[in-house]
Amino acid sequence: MCFEFRSMCKNENMKKLSPFSSLAIREYRLFLAGFFISQMGSQMQAIAISWQMYEMTRSAVMLGLIGIVSFLPILFLSSVGGIAADTLNRKKLLVATQVWLALVALGLALATLFHATSPLLLFALVACNFAAMAFFGPVRQSIIPDLIPKTHLLNAVSLNTLARQAAVIVGPAIAGFLIALYGVKSIYFFNSVALLVTVLTIIPLIIRPHHAHTRASFSVHSFVEGVRFVKNSKIIFSTTLLDFFATFFGSATSLLPIFALDILHVDAQGLGILYAATSGGAILAGLALSSLKRVRHHGRIILGAVFVYGLATIGFGLSRSFCLSLVLLAIAGAGDMVSVILRNTIRHSLTPTRLRGRMVGVNLLFAAGGPKLGDAEAGFLAAATSAPLSVVAGGIGTLAATLFIARALPSLRKYKGEEVVV
Repeated sequence: MCFEFRSMCKNENMKKLSPFSSLAIREYRLFLAGFFISQMGSQMQAIAISWQMYEMTRSAVMLGLIGIVSFLPILFLSSVGGIAADTLNRKKLLVATQVWLALVALGLALATLFHATSPLLLFALVACNFAAMAFFGPVRQSIIPDLIPKTHLLNAVSLNTLARQAAVIVGPAIAGFLIALYGVKSIYFFNSVALLVTVLTIIPLIIRPHHAHTRASFSVHSFVEGVRFVKNSKIIFSTTLLDFFATFFGSATSLLPIFALDILHVDAQGLGILYAATSGGAILAGLALSSLKRVRHHGRIILGAVFVYGLATIGFGLSRSFCLSLVLLAIAGAGDMVSVILRNTIRHSLTPTRLRGRMVGVNLLFAAGGPKLGDAEAGFLAAATSAPLSVVAGGIGTLAATLFIARALPSLRKYKGEEVVV
């Protein structure tokens, strides 16, 4: 499958264009700048919370519980967030979610500053943070096609994903130094300011308004309509399942503090580099993909990319070398990036504007549920056995899930993407 993935990437039908063509559009530039700042602060905050929790408890189970607490608000609110993205003014909803996230970050900062933190308080603020994300995720993704022409969709989705991965590189690198120099409270203060700066980039946006006859309503009918659309679209449904199972088994992010401190024997700065390595590989893969105007054999490339991700995850679990671990995390990041970009491009291309928010809301339940529940599973298994064994088992599970979906859902394997000419 790895050979097939490489051969697909060399397909002569993959037409090239500038990897930054979407940046010529003012609205998209502003949106992307704000998204990058927001994501950088959020990634820094995620590391700070994990580091603070592990310092307080030295427990892999507590790290795993962060995943469960993060997922519960997504479980109960993502559908509401999807309807909100299809019903409310998307610009105002973006601003509201960023202010909400900024207040949560400020709460974390003040609690840490006045030595009032506890595992219970961290869990409560994490839940508040992801309650906001349940609304931010659908509106962020659904708004991209409103900012750009359809011919730039693959490029815009690629750059959006690249911005997130660049934030994952820059954020952890800064976080490691700030934690070492000023403690985790500095991360929380930084994130609260970064989110308010993001609001300033959103305010000037001019976004195409919803047409009244296409708007959804806060009703059971609107929710069911979104679920039915995802279920009846074989390609979207199959990519959603693949997203969930691959990230559930392959997710090991919550265990990186354990690998850094106890296995690879590095400090907070080394932890930041480990987080950044994944995004380093992702950015290289994303730059290559963003320069393509048309990609053939979407389904096979997605399956091949997830398979590579699983193999690299197994290698990371077995590694005891810091340098080798960085390389394997970079390979995992590259595989994940290719899969994410193509999945998101397919979903946006095949979804009508009036259903876009609800489609993202339903997908967010699986996309966020996979890694968050996977973090919990990895933490519990690590506590029962060891962190390396947990990661290796997750990688094997990813390979098994990919092969199963490839066989059970042949429509994805055979999908060439003719409907997604962008």
